[in-house]
Amino acid sequence: MSRLFFRIAIFTLLLCPGISLAEDQLNILLITADDLGLQLSCYGDPIARTPNMDQLAEQSVQFQTAYVSQASCSPSRSTMFTGLYPHGNGHYGLANANVGFQVHPDLYDALLPNVLKRSGYRTGIIGKLHVNPEKQFQFDMRQGNGFGSRQVKKQVQYAREFIKQSNDQPWFLMLNVFDPHVARRRKPGGGQGPQYFPDQVEGIPKSVVTAEDVPAWPWQQIDSPEQLTKIAGYYNCVHRIDAAIGMLMQVLQETNQWDNTLIIFLGDHGPPFARGKTSCYEAGLRVPFLARWPGVSQPHVSKRLVGSVDIYPTILDAAGVDMPQRLHGHSLRPILTASDSADWRKTLGAEFHYHGAAPFFPRRAITDGRFKLIHNIRAGKLSASPSIDGDQAPVFAKQLAADHPARQAMERLENPPEWELYDLLEDPIEFVNLSDDPAFANQKQRLTHALSDWQKQTDDPFTDAEFRKKIEKKYSNSSR
Repeated sequence: MSRLFFRIAIFTLLLCPGISLAEDQLNILLITADDLGLQLSCYGDPIARTPNMDQLAEQSVQFQTAYVSQASCSPSRSTMFTGLYPHGNGHYGLANANVGFQVHPDLYDALLPNVLKRSGYRTGIIGKLHVNPEKQFQFDMRQGNGFGSRQVKKQVQYAREFIKQSNDQPWFLMLNVFDPHVARRRKPGGGQGPQYFPDQVEGIPKSVVTAEDVPAWPWQQIDSPEQLTKIAGYYNCVHRIDAAIGMLMQVLQETNQWDNTLIIFLGDHGPPFARGKTSCYEAGLRVPFLARWPGVSQPHVSKRLVGSVDIYPTILDAAGVDMPQRLHGHSLRPILTASDSADWRKTLGAEFHYHGAAPFFPRRAITDGRFKLIHNIRAGKLSASPSIDGDQAPVFAKQLAADHPARQAMERLENPPEWELYDLLEDPIEFVNLSDDPAFANQKQRLTHALSDWQKQTDDPFTDAEFRKKIEKKYSNSSR
């Protein structure tokens, strides 16, 4: 069936309001890496060896400051599928928390694959979806639902088959690489053991990084042997991602899809270490973000403030689909050229609610690229989780002197003040809270107003104390 005939048939059969079919719809490839922060050599990481992603970056727009909506897997991914922050789409925590987190029912028709399928696209997903309710997502091909595989050769082969089977039909494929998410060892007698990062899977990567090759994370400054071993393992996972990207780019070339495929690559949030994943610090929210739009983008490094909230409108724009009125993000099209003339946001927001079923510790954050403000809404009433995925850094930090900056930063993670303000130029690791410093009162006030405006513009219901109580009660009382 020719592409023209296919589109005429789709248009005749559906006639859906709000759907428009473009003359030449691009194929769309959305790639996520689980728990990947800025640990790529193209982002200046001194340890990472990522030549394939570096090459993709050289042919893309590489955004230096990109935030996910929430540094937790399911909420972050819910934004990619809806164009709404979690506070707008309802997916406040993990899909597998077993307390009922899911996108609002009135958004089912607007889920990204559903919209694209109505627009004539063949839709597929490889690896984890991890957004509820999964049965509402209209994927023509699903491979490896739930938690993904580290067998990247097999994943790329699935991608190859999907692309070839699409024939002349435009396609949307979301490929989710599970690395560098943690794994969990099994105890000899059964049950779960400690968490770790697999150094090699099926011989990938060929060369392994060890604890002797890596420093402590700058934003933790914990250099115990146990911590360095985990960090080294994390980098080995990153190198496995790079191998996957190299193989995937080769598939696009071999199938003649390279020049008609929009590629978006990002991490779904930062590393699974304390002060990273599940926090509102840079190590949690800030991710690599590459966009290559044939015929539109001009390769360059961009300082524009972008987020995962911009993925949905960008994909609809590339597909020639009419935009829903209620979106929190914007199509990246006007800023994909090297020109600085396009009007764009001056501040970028992000948030946190839940990871698992508890604790409920809502936060809001906003940056102008230089200064960063965090509002800890329940500060003084409840403690936040001090760790994530078995990371022992908070425990090691307690062994440091009471006035050690790393210990103080780790304690602030668990029991933060209501407001935190950081100068990201002078203090990129966010160790020095300036919120009570009179010299920065104007910066705090300016960003406080910007945060309030962002919450109003996105109809943030968590500004209402009664709503927060309702949410806490609803999910704490849900069956587990």
